[in-house]
Amino acid sequence: MEKFIYWWSSLEKGASVDWMYNIGLLLLLSSVLWGGWILLSRRLATVADKSQFIWDDALISAIRAPITLCIWVWPGLLSIGILIDNLTSYSSTSLSTLRHLLLIWTIVWTLLRLISNMEQTILENRPQRDATTVNAISKILRLIVMVFGGLIAMQNLGLSLSGLLTFGGVGGLVVGMAAKDLLANFFGGMMLYFDRPFKVGDWIRSPDRQIEGTVEKIGFRMTIIRTFDKRPMYVPNSVFSSVVVENASRMLNRRIKQSVGLRYCDAAVVGDVVRDIKAMLQNHPDIDTRQTLIVSFDTYGASSLNILVYTFTKTVEWIKYKDVQQDVMLKIVEIVHSHGADFAFPTTTLDMSVAASSALASIERAQQA
Repeated sequence: MEKFIYWWSSLEKGASVDWMYNIGLLLLLSSVLWGGWILLSRRLATVADKSQFIWDDALISAIRAPITLCIWVWPGLLSIGILIDNLTSYSSTSLSTLRHLLLIWTIVWTLLRLISNMEQTILENRPQRDATTVNAISKILRLIVMVFGGLIAMQNLGLSLSGLLTFGGVGGLVVGMAAKDLLANFFGGMMLYFDRPFKVGDWIRSPDRQIEGTVEKIGFRMTIIRTFDKRPMYVPNSVFSSVVVENASRMLNRRIKQSVGLRYCDAAVVGDVVRDIKAMLQNHPDIDTRQTLIVSFDTYGASSLNILVYTFTKTVEWIKYKDVQQDVMLKIVEIVHSHGADFAFPTTTLDMSVAASSALASIERAQQA
């Protein structure tokens, strides 16, 4: 064991007695480690499948590929260093930085995969969780991991973090002015995550813009909305900070508002029709009687006596709502006909003066002669 440790440390320092022997030994070691890791990962996956703990699957899936990468690339960099030291006049000390960067990237990659797997696990096993909130938290965590990983990598490359922060303070203003729209969309997306006026799957519309459809994705720069004719609509997040947004998915009831026009000759039964329609709605199983319910003789129309029907359904689903509305309207037809009344249609009454009537009669007599 001591000889192996001495041999490994000599490789790290770039020392080599028989470079071909060392490269072959590194290849053999990588193969053994890779085979052992495959067996171990399969065993861990089997144990995780039998476990009731849902997070172990996410962890094993997250570390599998990064560890495999490290098993092959780390010895590969050592082998390249041996070749450089023995076959060229250059030094392989710079490869030490690459190995450190590889380690940083492996950790960052593992954390990013773990965050994605945990997000997917939460959404699959806990559907009551808000998908938009889970997605927002995962994006923020990924951003934090990438920022810290980038800072550590810069430090390993010899860059001064204090100098970078100073430069960022001066250059941030320039970058902010150049990327004003991008930053506006980014902060607009953050406000959507925090204020939550809508979430993925909601039906939204804006009376200020021609925006209506189902929310498919809320990103940091734009929101994807699927319109009702199945076309994707890409809306910059900054738009939502300056327009009114209606969230139709959060409605509690759907409204039925109709005007029933009866003939003027049916004026005697208007009161009875109003009474029966109101009774029908109050006893209808799909009408929410806790909400406003109005059935009243409303206006004198040009050719009809108009009855206002105003009520709300219990369901908010579009298809069920249309079925309830149809049932209500058909029942109104039955009530109107049961009283011997009928629906009015546009009519025009022509009132002619006596002189005009005499002239018309003279013309008719002349034509007959």
